[in-house]
Amino acid sequence: MATATDERVKEIKRSFRLQMNGVASASMREKGVSYGINWGISLPQLREQAATLGKDYELAIALWKENVRECKILATLVMPAERMLPEVADIWMEQMPTVEMAEIAALNLFQHLPYAAEKSYQWIATDNELQQVSGFHTLARLFGKGQEPNERGINEYLDQLQAAIEGGSPSVRRAATASLNRFAGLGLMYERLAQSVMRRMGR
Repeated sequence: MATATDERVKEIKRSFRLQMNGVASASMREKGVSYGINWGISLPQLREQAATLGKDYELAIALWKENVRECKILATLVMPAERMLPEVADIWMEQMPTVEMAEIAALNLFQHLPYAAEKSYQWIATDNELQQVSGFHTLARLFGKGQEPNERGINEYLDQLQAAIEGGSPSVRRAATASLNRFAGLGLMYERLAQSVMRRMGR
């Protein structure tokens, strides 16, 4: 028997047909961004829709299970960060479909998790491209908000950063570089550490 949440998901999926952008959807496909279903709806439109839906844990879980780009983006917007357990964050990370979604999840949700820094350090230490992308983008957001890492965090971060910039995929390198710029912005000590890492890499 369908629950109230199931009905809401069906209604949300019906609403996508009215907002569909075929040109954006085709352009993403050509760039290799592949989802089960992709309506090509813009992020500002989805943010507006999420604002009317409000925060809802059950709805977020149900939306994430759908193999639809827009459902997954809405899931990252309606999930209440304080209710998302670390195990659930790991499951979502394991099911992350694309680089685009890894970046969006970091922006909309992961940076707000109570354990965001701890998870990010775990993710950047894996050899999984999407986990690294999410981890570095989440750290970039935390550094941008003035959140300073402890000594162990600094060492872990700089080790993984160097490996990512020297050997990561283009999307991992972009995410790592974005985080380094924010890291350098934390203050003079951080700026010097960032410069010394860049010098070690001959940049």
